[in-house]
Amino acid sequence: MLRALRNSWRLMRMALSFARHDALFPLETLRIAPALVAWARLFARRRDPRRPGERLAAALQDMGPSFIKLGQALSTRADLLSEGVAADLASLQDHLPAFSGAEARRTVERELGQPVEALFSSFDDVPVAAASIAQVHFAVTTDGRDVAVKVLRPGIEKAFERDLDLFYWMAALVERTQPRFRRLKPVDSVRAFADVVRIEMDLRMEAAAAEELGENFADDPGYRAPTIDWDRTAERVLTLERIDGIPIGDRDAIVAAGHDADAIMKTCAEAFFYQVFRDGFFHADMHGGNAFVDRKGCIVPVDFGIMGRVDEDTRGYLAELLVAFLRRDYRAVAEVQFRAGYVPPNQSLETFAQACRSIGEPIFGKPSHDISIARFLAQLLRVTEQFEMAVQPQLLLLQKTMLMAEGMGTKLNPKVNIWELARPLIEEWMRTHFGPRATVERTTGELVRALRRLPRLIDSLHLVAERERRIAERATAPPLPVPGRLWPRAGFAEVVAVLALVAAIFAAAAAWY
Repeated sequence: MLRALRNSWRLMRMALSFARHDALFPLETLRIAPALVAWARLFARRRDPRRPGERLAAALQDMGPSFIKLGQALSTRADLLSEGVAADLASLQDHLPAFSGAEARRTVERELGQPVEALFSSFDDVPVAAASIAQVHFAVTTDGRDVAVKVLRPGIEKAFERDLDLFYWMAALVERTQPRFRRLKPVDSVRAFADVVRIEMDLRMEAAAAEELGENFADDPGYRAPTIDWDRTAERVLTLERIDGIPIGDRDAIVAAGHDADAIMKTCAEAFFYQVFRDGFFHADMHGGNAFVDRKGCIVPVDFGIMGRVDEDTRGYLAELLVAFLRRDYRAVAEVQFRAGYVPPNQSLETFAQACRSIGEPIFGKPSHDISIARFLAQLLRVTEQFEMAVQPQLLLLQKTMLMAEGMGTKLNPKVNIWELARPLIEEWMRTHFGPRATVERTTGELVRALRRLPRLIDSLHLVAERERRIAERATAPPLPVPGRLWPRAGFAEVVAVLALVAAIFAAAAAWY
């Protein structure tokens, strides 16, 4: 009861904030507390000239860190919001007024157990960036290395937990009162959002993500991650290499520095491909301010708080989907999603392929450099209700990342399609992992592993046979002869082993042909 009263009061304040920016439409769409929304509308700003998405972004910005993060998460949900609103939320600025340098120093000393002066020869009290969760200070270590020190906001964990309780309460309310939204799994979506945020608020996890990404690209001269100073990193403090470079979205500065913008764009496309398809681990917040080009022309990402993972099956489906889309093979696009289980089997393949065509052809009607796969995926998600498709959280985050990658590509060269650059890599990856040769190799590997297990199986069967023989010997009466016995009991293990081997050989032959 107390929780309901507390969250009802917070929902009222939330509705008023939305009303001040004339942004009540999300609550109206979800039909949460219609009487409250009708009351709040009395306080709505009239004739606000901004777009609906801009008004919603402004309202969320005013409500604080949790709502800023929620808005960024909603930017991937074109199935919930219009494409225009989702696009406006994608540009939601993740920044808040900075907290004091003195507070940052106290956090550093508390987390690392040493005075700031023992860790850094200099520490800038004025942050270079202040976001909703943390802010960044430049510093120099006592051994002379230039570093960036990320420090969590004071009290941010408690603030998020309070807001997450409201989000869970609202999601459960929607599931209980609005059956048409249940397929969107509001509670599960909030849970996924909470998991991401909690990871983001443990800076050791961010450090580990940066290091893993760096290891994945250890042999790549064009892409790397900053090095982590683990001695100066804890749950609420992250210290890493300071990157002296040009923001990747600043094409003019990149060209002026003597770098080849087209080559950098190609590296971006390749890096995205390797992260998603080779490694299944990708940077999920790759906007223009989170990647730099260093003096050597190497791309260096920063801010590893939001990372995504994709299992091998999803990678295969996605690769097929991208290639089929670029070939304008809409039946193949539909077949991929049926095989993946994204579309229920009771739906019509032909009708779904038609829906894919209706989405894809308007996009292909544009110049090649304007073709957006991210937009295609966003619009595809909007037909989920018509075809009773369940939400795929892993694709939502990936779609957001693809949208950001397209944005970076456009800034580097608006006349080149970043996906066409990655297409040869995707096709080669599919041949390697899903072609006939790959199928034979997987089958052969399974056969070899089965054969390696055979000696242990034979030994086990021998033990079973020997135990049975001893039991028979201890019996008071001799065993009766068994008519029609074709082999002695002690040879049973060998027969089973031979049969298993024959079955394995036949299975391998069937897979081969």
